[in-house]
Amino acid sequence: MSQTGRACIAEAIGTFALCFIGAGSIILNAKTGGAVGLIGIAIAHGVILSVMISALGGVSGGHFNPAVTIGFLVTKKQEIGVGVSYIISQLIGGTVAGLLLRIIFAPEVWQKAPLGTPMLGDGVSFGTGILIEIVLTFFLVTAIWGTAVDDRKPDIGGFGIGLTLTADILMGGPLTGASMNPARTFGPALAGGGFDNHLVYWIGPIIGAVIAAVLYNNILIKKD
Repeated sequence: MSQTGRACIAEAIGTFALCFIGAGSIILNAKTGGAVGLIGIAIAHGVILSVMISALGGVSGGHFNPAVTIGFLVTKKQEIGVGVSYIISQLIGGTVAGLLLRIIFAPEVWQKAPLGTPMLGDGVSFGTGILIEIVLTFFLVTAIWGTAVDDRKPDIGGFGIGLTLTADILMGGPLTGASMNPARTFGPALAGGGFDNHLVYWIGPIIGAVIAAVLYNNILIKKD
């Protein structure tokens, strides 16, 4: 198998894990009447992302997020063909996770929290949702570049990135679901969660990721 093929499998697995554990924790929170809580949901997302990046980053770079991949494409850190293959693999991984969660949980359970699909909170408009997702994704992608791309990076594996995801969810979870990841929203939505305000979760994360990637690549990274 080619390196691109191995990388795409890694991207599908990593995205599957993030969506399965992340969306699953939201469904379980609804099933248990809030026993998991915002902190539990944030930790579930952050820990699984940390572990998957540490486990599979050596194979694919550990993007697990179309917005992250687009940031790499814009800064020419990745070839277009490979980037498109990554994005397709990520969307497949997220969709498989959504379908599996739909099988595991009874309809009356997962419908309480539309299959763990990120959604706008009460009083959060479409435009405000995009702005929130831009800022949260900016933090996430900055952490990715600073802890995984920059040659000066600290040797902390994926845990700096996972902790950033956790912090973002603690702040933004009640507002937008703190997706920061089109695949994280697309998979559960396609499997049955619904597509309400779905463009928020493409527009916001992509803009945030591109701003962070361009800023880090052109200004913050050390040039020889």
